[in-house]
Amino acid sequence: MAAYRRLRFHRRPGGPSQVCGRAYNFIMTQEAQELLQKALALPDNERAELAGTLISSLDATVDPDVEAAWQQEVARRLHEVQSGKVGTISWEEVQQKGRTLLNGK
Repeated sequence: MAAYRRLRFHRRPGGPSQVCGRAYNFIMTQEAQELLQKALALPDNERAELAGTLISSLDATVDPDVEAAWQQEVARRLHEVQSGKVGTISWEEVQQKGRTLLNGK
C-alpha cells in the first residue's frame, strides 16, 4: 500500500509554490510529492506547459460545440481589443487586483 502524505501549498511572492503548512490541501503519494518538487523547480514557462498538459490529460474528451464556442469567444475578445472597444491591463495590475480581492482590501 502506498504511503500518502497530506500536503499544503503556498506561493511565495515572486517565487514558485512551496510545500508548507497552509493554503491548498492535497493527499499524494511519496512519488507524486517528489515529482511535484521537481516540477516546482522548473522555470515558469516549463511549469506552465507541464500544468496545461496535466490538466488537459484529465479530460481527453473534446466537445466540438464547446470548442467552437470558445473559438468564437476568443475571436470576439480579440476583435474588441483590436478595435479599441476594450483595453488591456498589465500583468502586475492583474496580480494586484487579485491580491486585493483575495485579501478583502
